[in-house]
Amino acid sequence: MENKQTALGHIGFSIFAWIVGLLIFFPIFWMVLTSFKTELEAVSIPPSFISFDWTLENYAEVQARSDYFRFAMNSVILSVGSTLVGLLFAVPCAWAMAFNPTKRTKDALLWMLSTKMMPPVGVLVPIYLVFRDWGLLDTRFGLIMVLFLMNLPIMVWMLYTYFKEIPADILEAARMDGATLPKEIIFVLLPMAVPGIASTMLLNIILAWNEAFWTLNLTTADAAPLTAFIASYSSPEGLFWAKLSAASTMAVAPILIIGWFSQKQLVRGLTFGAVK
Repeated sequence: MENKQTALGHIGFSIFAWIVGLLIFFPIFWMVLTSFKTELEAVSIPPSFISFDWTLENYAEVQARSDYFRFAMNSVILSVGSTLVGLLFAVPCAWAMAFNPTKRTKDALLWMLSTKMMPPVGVLVPIYLVFRDWGLLDTRFGLIMVLFLMNLPIMVWMLYTYFKEIPADILEAARMDGATLPKEIIFVLLPMAVPGIASTMLLNIILAWNEAFWTLNLTTADAAPLTAFIASYSSPEGLFWAKLSAASTMAVAPILIIGWFSQKQLVRGLTFGAVK
């Protein structure tokens, strides 16, 4: 009897999880579906799900109007570049906090995390003025710096939880064998933390790829990523839902594919160690 109740409970939770998953996925499904409709069908009431004239004209028009590959290349450079720069700072920081903690380490970690709670609009004006005076507006370098600083607390926290799972005795043995601090980090610590570093990189690439606030306010054309590409289809003349859906589908498709194939690493990264 108890086994039967347990099995029913598992089935119930599975059904509930599928319902939640479908609700979360439905906006993406509707966006893709709308991208294959005409503008008239996109706003028709009641909406049509399958029985409409499928067309690729929205994708052709979006590509003809905007250079998608230039925006996509900017997104790749900004997301990967900010993540790599972030790792250069996050790895030594997380190493120090994990293996050489002080009584202020936890306070520092909480303080770093608290910066993520601050509304970005609160510091928009000073950052915009700094970018303007230093000639960083609409530059890839400037955006990489902003994105890396924005995601640095998350990178430090994730790497810290991974490093805490590594036995300190292994690093001590390396020191006794004559390893210097850089060699200890590069040749001993990093190879053991590859899964953690990979999941940290994947998550931060996704966060940087999806960032819209800073990319829309600090770029105009040259360094504009795919978030600006999507926003360009919202105009004072109105919203062209079919074309906007096509542009959005083209923008999110690469990161959705990456997320699909790396979901195990992402889940492990978000549920590992002290993050549980």
